[in-house]
Amino acid sequence: MILKAVTFFLIGMAVLAMFGKLRLPGQKKLQSKRCPQCGRFKIGSGPCPCRKGVR
Repeated sequence: MILKAVTFFLIGMAVLAMFGKLRLPGQKKLQSKRCPQCGRFKIGSGPCPCRKGVR
């Protein structure tokens, strides 16, 4: 009985790992919206706050 539970647990973890590696559409678009220096998301068309010198 315990062997069956461990087997189901390991299969479940393998399935979750497969879904974790799955690439979703739009990931490149999200990465292009980040600031290349600090990694924050840029909102709007202005420069990132890290480039303006504002903390």
